[in-house]
Amino acid sequence: MRAVIAEDNVLLSQGLELLLRHAGFDVVANTADADGFLAAVTEHRPDITVVDVRMPPGFRDEGIRAAIEARRRVPGLPILVLSQYVETTYAAELLADADGSIGYLLKDRVSQVAEFTDALRRVAAGQTVMDPQVVTQLLTRRSADPLDALTPREREVLALMAQGMDNGGIGERLVLSASSVQKHIGSIFTKLDLPPEDSGHRRVLAVLAYLNSNGTN
Repeated sequence: MRAVIAEDNVLLSQGLELLLRHAGFDVVANTADADGFLAAVTEHRPDITVVDVRMPPGFRDEGIRAAIEARRRVPGLPILVLSQYVETTYAAELLADADGSIGYLLKDRVSQVAEFTDALRRVAAGQTVMDPQVVTQLLTRRSADPLDALTPREREVLALMAQGMDNGGIGERLVLSASSVQKHIGSIFTKLDLPPEDSGHRRVLAVLAYLNSNGTN
């Protein structure tokens, strides 16, 4: 069974390759970035892929976005996503694919070798495998106030966004540098599970989430 790995951490990458080879998989490519992963998938059409969520150059969501793109290029491509934490937006998007052959596990599951290799084989066979923590968060995220995950500072930034202030105005009001303001806004977008698209549109969606939350409290 041919496998492609996409993991930028050298130790984990080598560990995964050794683990897969020991379990009988043929690792045909081991890549360190999203572009390399997509190229390997196109060339080898593997039976299973293992992809880290965060990869170069931004170390945000490049890996899982590449996984979604790979499924577009190769429909039904078996993908097991590894993550240090739960990315509910992308987990939900992967789950929405009716073709199956999708897995989403937290990285600490790799140490449970038998469970991990079983998950790989199940995904390769067309099944869907989800980490219990992923399932829990997917079930609860809609009922929770989306602003609960924000820090007090992020709430302040979002409140000023709702007042129509631009980044410069927010920085002046809160005595923050431009980079700090941008960092807070990026974190707000992530915590509100806003999809990666035009930043202006995400800003509007964030403000709507703020207004909706405050209108029901």
